[in-house]
Amino acid sequence: MLNRLIGLCMAVALLAPAPAATAQEGDPQDFVRQSLYVPVRDGTRLAVNIYRPATAGEAADEPLPVIFVSTPYRARYRNADGEIVETGLSERLALSSLLRAGYVIAVADIRGKGASFGTRRGFQDRTEAQDSYDLVEWLARQPFSTGSVGMIGCSYLGGTTFQTATTAPPSLKAVFIGASELDKYEFVRRGGITAQFNTRPDEPAEVDLASIPVDADADGTLLRQAVAEHAGNTPMGPLWYGMPNRDSVSEYTGNAFWEEVAVYRYLDAIREAGIATYFWGNWHDEPTGQVILGAANLGGKFLAGPGDHCVPPPGFDFAGEVTRYFDHHLKGVANGIDREPRATYWVEGLDGEGRYVQSDELPGVQSRPVPWFLSDTADATGSSLAAAPGAAGRDDFTVDYDLPPAEYFAFWPRPMVEHGLGYTSAPLDASMTLIGSPVAHLTVTASDPDANLFVYLDQINAEGEAEVIAFGRLKLTHRKLSQAPYETLGLPWHSGLSEDMQTLAPSEEAPVSIALTPVSRVVPAGARLRFTVAGADPRQRNLQDTRIDPAPQITVLRGGRDASRIELPLAR
Repeated sequence: MLNRLIGLCMAVALLAPAPAATAQEGDPQDFVRQSLYVPVRDGTRLAVNIYRPATAGEAADEPLPVIFVSTPYRARYRNADGEIVETGLSERLALSSLLRAGYVIAVADIRGKGASFGTRRGFQDRTEAQDSYDLVEWLARQPFSTGSVGMIGCSYLGGTTFQTATTAPPSLKAVFIGASELDKYEFVRRGGITAQFNTRPDEPAEVDLASIPVDADADGTLLRQAVAEHAGNTPMGPLWYGMPNRDSVSEYTGNAFWEEVAVYRYLDAIREAGIATYFWGNWHDEPTGQVILGAANLGGKFLAGPGDHCVPPPGFDFAGEVTRYFDHHLKGVANGIDREPRATYWVEGLDGEGRYVQSDELPGVQSRPVPWFLSDTADATGSSLAAAPGAAGRDDFTVDYDLPPAEYFAFWPRPMVEHGLGYTSAPLDASMTLIGSPVAHLTVTASDPDANLFVYLDQINAEGEAEVIAFGRLKLTHRKLSQAPYETLGLPWHSGLSEDMQTLAPSEEAPVSIALTPVSRVVPAGARLRFTVAGADPRQRNLQDTRIDPAPQITVLRGGRDASRIELPLAR
């Protein structure tokens, strides 16, 4: 039962990358490993695993640059099948390739997780960031190190990488950041609504107890002592649920915690330190919009593949790209990567199936917004999503909370047209290339001021099969538009500040603007587009706790002066 519980917890671990490599995948003649506790500035001992390139079991004599990874998912542990799993040997982050390419790999458990001591005050707080600063500088001082350190990570590991960069360690030269956010409030509570990310239950102590003790802790005494301290960790879901506004003060941390963990507040520190940045996301993954904004604000390189969360982009030499990037910035290799186009990204459906393109511009920067209007179905085509506004009208629906359950860890929504209002175009006469974020501009009324809006853009093929290609959400009280403290590439931004909350009278007609997740695809001729408006999404983990009784009635005004529409990012 215990092994089954541990396996389940790891399967649903929030924002975790795919499983790391098992020890059997690494040839012990190719590297030597050591693990030890390293104290950080407040004396907390963090577990660090170090992998050094070796020949015939002997570590390389010459100093080498170091690639550092900081994880909450256990650097080294025994899985339910009894195998030792090692993050440092994983190829999902190209770590095994980097090891073979002449880098020392170091992986640390963050405080309060894995084999490390301490308690986690908050999710990626300044304490975690300062811990990684201390470890970066410790690694740079070791005899096996040249003094140059790089970091790589995706999801939470991308977040620890990004947060470490904000502390500007002198020895940190380059970072490769995957699926992580510039603005944590905008990501976790996008539009004021918590959805899939960051709200799952915390793992029981047995998960961390499956960690492999450090070398000097043969009987696991120190491991058990460390895990006992984890009982004081701040629970992640309640932390996020308890801060509805950007300036909310957390009962757990005693401060406006969203601001503490907002990377955008520390951008100048990253720039002034001269840390090179590379941002990576995938189109079938909600964080990618934030990844684009990271690159927009820091000028770094950008990569997007067609896959899901933290999946190495198929059909692309990911390990080769990562290695070339660090070779240039940590070893000084003149391999030309700095002269190549800054953005490489997949365009679904391009040339029939899809392919990668390169550009000096980030995706969407050169696109132009083309409005498609919500209308009735009175025209000859029967379409209700059209290039011109129709007659004025109103469409009503009652929010449906009795939704089919989503997968526990559903990163992407399913079509929701049966649970709200749907507006469908006629079949396209010609293909349409969409690059960037669609933006919905609606005029609505609601019977309850706390009602939520969820919007979806679907592509429907000639056989009638539909897939969601972009989506967004907004709590109506958060609808006021504000000026963002960072570059948003022209997308609407809602501050989430308490002073900007707006109530909604039952008959009040309110304009709302919602940026959807970015798309990169060619919609072929003959396909149709569908825009859906709903009031709930099954991916909300706390949906039944937050449902409103009676369920709100929402009205969407269309046509005439209230021409509700979705602006599609048409590539030039």
